[in-house]
Amino acid sequence: MSFIRPEAKLALWRWREVLVAGFVLILGLSWINGLGGLLGWIGWLLVAVAIALAVIGVQRARFRTGTGGQGVVTVDEGQITYFGPLDGGIIATREIERLALDPTSTPAHWVLEQPGQAVLHIPVNAEGAEALFDVFSALPGLKTEHMLAELNGGSAHPVVIWERTPSRPPHLRLH
Repeated sequence: MSFIRPEAKLALWRWREVLVAGFVLILGLSWINGLGGLLGWIGWLLVAVAIALAVIGVQRARFRTGTGGQGVVTVDEGQITYFGPLDGGIIATREIERLALDPTSTPAHWVLEQPGQAVLHIPVNAEGAEALFDVFSALPGLKTEHMLAELNGGSAHPVVIWERTPSRPPHLRLH
């Protein structure tokens, strides 16, 4: 028997890194104010770690848009695998040519393109889709804040988030 409502449990789980950062911050501040000496210096280190963890945690929480979507996503040994009810596919993370967000679908879909492969559409709320954050943030030149803004912004048309080789003239901006 659980004493926490399922909705509250999901909200706490979504913000888990930020909550851990808060506990680490409180521990660091208590060591700074209380004991001093060597633990005081370690407390300052814990405060710095807590701030970094909080920044990363807020980004990850904004990326998690929910659960219960269709299909399952796994990221293993440099490849993204999506098993959906109607389609699916595999994309190598190093071979991703373009990443786009298609908000016209319900729910929104990540659109991954790789040369020689079919375009892979992954619902943002598919089971395991939160693992895509690490893959996307490792793409060279990707602006994480821009990706999160587009994900939570409610755009009316598909948006290219990142592409390896620009498909537009150099004088036109991507965003």
